[in-house]
Amino acid sequence: MKLILLYSLTILLPVIIIAFVMPSYYVKIITAETEKLTNATLVGLTENIQTYLDDLERVTVSPYTNNDVMNSLKQKARGLNSPIDNYSKYKADYTLYHTLPSLLVNLRKDILGTLLVAIDGSVYYNDSSSQLTEPRNDYPYTEQNWYREAVAANGRVSFVDVHPQDYLKLPAVPDVFSVARLIKDPDSKQPLAVIMADADTIVLDRIVRQVSVNVNSIVTITDKDQRLIYSNTHLSREVLNQFLKNPAKIDFNQQSYVAVSREIPTSSWKITVWLSKAELASKVHWMRLTGAVFAVGGLVLTFFLFFAYSRTLLTPFKEMIGVMRQVQLGNMNKRFSVRGQDEIAQLGNVLNRMISQLDELITNEYLTKLKLRNAEFRALQSQVHPHFLYNTLNAFVSLNRKGEHALLERAILSLSGMLRYFLTSHDTCSLEEEFSSIQKYGELMSMRFSDRLEITITLAPELASIRIPKLLLQPLVENAIIHGVEPCEHPCKVEVSAEMLPSINNSESFVIRIADNGIGFNTFEQIDDQHIGLSNVKERLALAFPDKHEFQLDSSLGHGTTITITISLNNEELAQ
Repeated sequence: MKLILLYSLTILLPVIIIAFVMPSYYVKIITAETEKLTNATLVGLTENIQTYLDDLERVTVSPYTNNDVMNSLKQKARGLNSPIDNYSKYKADYTLYHTLPSLLVNLRKDILGTLLVAIDGSVYYNDSSSQLTEPRNDYPYTEQNWYREAVAANGRVSFVDVHPQDYLKLPAVPDVFSVARLIKDPDSKQPLAVIMADADTIVLDRIVRQVSVNVNSIVTITDKDQRLIYSNTHLSREVLNQFLKNPAKIDFNQQSYVAVSREIPTSSWKITVWLSKAELASKVHWMRLTGAVFAVGGLVLTFFLFFAYSRTLLTPFKEMIGVMRQVQLGNMNKRFSVRGQDEIAQLGNVLNRMISQLDELITNEYLTKLKLRNAEFRALQSQVHPHFLYNTLNAFVSLNRKGEHALLERAILSLSGMLRYFLTSHDTCSLEEEFSSIQKYGELMSMRFSDRLEITITLAPELASIRIPKLLLQPLVENAIIHGVEPCEHPCKVEVSAEMLPSINNSESFVIRIADNGIGFNTFEQIDDQHIGLSNVKERLALAFPDKHEFQLDSSLGHGTTITITISLNNEELAQ
């Protein structure tokens, strides 16, 4: 893993950076620089469009420069409230038909014409191309959006988005964009007319084509309500909405775009240049291709070199690990096959010598521990005999004092039979033999206590052959009788039982219980020398069943004592 990490840091990571990260970084740099250049270009483009809109705006203020035109518009406005004579009406119409067109003459051919709608509903149109174009009389001028927007602007200029010139009598209706304004009486501030100057959309195309950007782009001009005024590429309404809604995620003609925008101050129009990301990325295509070729070739070459070297280096170590695992499982005869005389061979020789020394050390340590354990086991077992004899002889003294010589003789004969069992050379016995010895001891104690003592012994047949340390349970039964039953004034019962427990996770165990209903004792107080049998039993259990047993003692004053020993079994022990 360290070699792989080293390979990744020194070879793989730099190759990935060179082949993929660097081109992406340069794409970001080129994109940022292109955006800056495009933004600078938009400054000039915005000024050109602003200049053109200013020309259109100046056309809409032309009526204010001629008193005759303004008086004529006032006459028409007064005619709404009171009748005027025919001469005045004729004079006003003459001025608007002849004097007004001379005011609206301009040098820009791309300004198509000017429409004036007086407050009384009369309409006048001046065609910049000197053609006799007439407005439609049946057209609802006051219901048009551009008319309402001009009235709402209340004398300020209103910029109208692209709309058809359907208010003129033309064989083909073109699309235009316009600038409209409400003409008001300078004195009374009353509305007199709405004037609108129309411009051909081709002028926007000319202005846009005068500038260029580094990549293929889409240029759009939208009004304050995000309605499309101009686009150098045909865009449907759905595509335009996609462009305006989420510029960072645009998919038009299977390409993504970056938006650079600038607003025209007076009109609140927005000019947006949409730069193609694919074309920006193509500028570093050679870098990506070179990086990819270098990355693939370098990775293939270095991988084979790394694989060959790492295999040669790691194979001996894997063999050493396999040898050590065999030694861990107890196979002390396993050795590493040494090849060559390099550092790995030296390490292999040291490993083989260590295994040999470890085998010798374990053997010696095992024999020493085994002898020490047997010595401790016999020492603990030897403590049982004096303890038992002491309690038994005290019982004989009690029988002699009572004058029960016949019962004493029977007890002595029972004792001699038990001693023959005690003095056998075996360190362990079966549960059946142990329970038989306890049965004889119980008979011996029943002679002493007569009807004051009842002993019940129960052994499950499947546990008869289980091996335990000899005289393991004898001290516990003695303590139950001597310390629990003897001081008690009422008849008592001692129960000794052994039974299997339900299997849990395929683990078998059995439990041994020694219970009496004698006087009991306080388990929180320190156990004195009279209960030396308890500590003896615990130590012998720890030697015979390490980590496989539980010893539990429950006792309370006046309610007796219960000792529970739980021992886990191996499959081999169950099969015996």
